[in-house]
Amino acid sequence: MHPPIVVISERNSVFRQRIEVHGMEDLYADVPAVVGGDESAPDPHDYFDIALGTCKAITVQMYAKRKQWPLEGITVKVQRDDSEERKGVYKLSVTLSLHGISDPEQRAKLEDISHRCPIQRLMTQATIDISTHTE
Repeated sequence: MHPPIVVISERNSVFRQRIEVHGMEDLYADVPAVVGGDESAPDPHDYFDIALGTCKAITVQMYAKRKQWPLEGITVKVQRDDSEERKGVYKLSVTLSLHGISDPEQRAKLEDISHRCPIQRLMTQATIDISTHTE
């Protein structure tokens, strides 16, 4: 089991949260001004989308490195359409820019590999069980 991630509300802000991840620098989250936040940090939806984008980037990089392909870098753009979220539909459109890879077969394989990243599988195939309690 992993150490817990701890989220602590910031005392001088309305909704800003400090996020402690074991052994790392603190992260922060906030909400948009339209719902009363200060927009001082990514919101929880941003972190959800960030998880997918970073997982795809790392998965592609690991595969290219293992195959010794000339991938110099990757840029992942994640575009959210949450207009139907209340209806249970949350759409993410992902664009991969593969720097240093010009071979069409390698590009296609890396795109395919990106669909296999653990976070995409978690988001689309897993049953997630969340239990919440107070101390």
